[in-house]
Amino acid sequence: MPRRILLGAFGDPGHAFPMIALGRTLVERGHEVTLQTWRRWERHVREQGMAFAAAPEYQVFPQGPEPLDFYEAVVHAARDTEPLVRELAPQVVVADILTLAPALAGEMNGRPSATLIPHVYPHGRPEHPIYSLGARMPRTAAGRELWRRAQPIVQSGLQRGRRELNETRARLGLPALDRVHGGISAELAILATFPQLEYPREWPPNVHVVGPLMWEPPAEDAVAPHGGLEEAFAKPDERPLVLVAPSTAQDGEHRMLRAALRGLADLPVRVLATYNRRLPPRSLQVPDNATVRDWIVYSREMPRSEVVVCHAGHGTLARALSHGCAVVACPAVGDMNENAARLDWAGAGVRLPRRFVTPRTLRAAVQRALDEPSIRARAGEIAAWSAAHDPAARASELVEQLAARSSRS
Repeated sequence: MPRRILLGAFGDPGHAFPMIALGRTLVERGHEVTLQTWRRWERHVREQGMAFAAAPEYQVFPQGPEPLDFYEAVVHAARDTEPLVRELAPQVVVADILTLAPALAGEMNGRPSATLIPHVYPHGRPEHPIYSLGARMPRTAAGRELWRRAQPIVQSGLQRGRRELNETRARLGLPALDRVHGGISAELAILATFPQLEYPREWPPNVHVVGPLMWEPPAEDAVAPHGGLEEAFAKPDERPLVLVAPSTAQDGEHRMLRAALRGLADLPVRVLATYNRRLPPRSLQVPDNATVRDWIVYSREMPRSEVVVCHAGHGTLARALSHGCAVVACPAVGDMNENAARLDWAGAGVRLPRRFVTPRTLRAAVQRALDEPSIRARAGEIAAWSAAHDPAARASELVEQLAARSSRS
């Protein structure tokens, strides 16, 4: 049965693009979908058949003229979003994990909500490493006990977060929650990552691991390079292709990109790199075996790549693994550290912490990714899983089921 569905994702590509992927599939399945997001994504939203609603953009997100405390911004955004919810009367609201406003506005109007988590699950078991530290899953009982002893610190933070969220809910006229992780829907949480990147655990009944939701904006085929032998990529060449894919939001100095160009200059590889439309502050020295582009369509270039060098943003990491590429992860901040640790634990790539990123170490990491058969084999296994599953279709089914349950009640 066709449903009216409101999606909400305020933010950069890592959070907006998975929601666009979900919305596109919901539209294909016959639903009336509105996506509330930043204006920079409006054209793409409409091109995928969705209605567009402009999200409030406050500096905390970060946009706008005046900075706001995170929860202060949530209050403003929820109040700004409530008229949209009243107008649309959606049968279900799906909000990104960092986008609380649509879910809260939906709750204010009695609408069920789901949470889309476009990365690994941020809340582990007591024996798991603390999220975002970049620590790997312990191999020994002593290691697991060490993390259990750190739980009082974790619980203290979770209780503080619960209090702050409940204060926010009170300002919106909503009842307090007696559970932590209140920003994740108790009705449905869609976990859009590879199960191979998740540590073993029993999942709560509301959490479903569906696989990555991937979408990328279209781009022109012909983009002028800033150096290198572009014509070499059009000719038969036995050298493996290494794709260098920096973050769209981190590493403004392009430290990783510079290290890759220098470090891989003498390796028997071809290097295809991008600066993702963020001009380097200083000109790049591009060796003869490399070409640098303003923008790269990953879905076109990754299938012919052997290794992807990236900052381990979840979207880039997931797309590389979906094509069976070994990954060299050079995390910059936050959950990139967690993603790199999961990659290392899964055996599908090489982790190179930011403080160790130099031309020499990056060269060694790429060489290892090329030389160790187990890494390529594990990446291939994840690619095979990806080819056999349709994450967007599964996520859409879960949203439809929530809408159906709610309409019956």
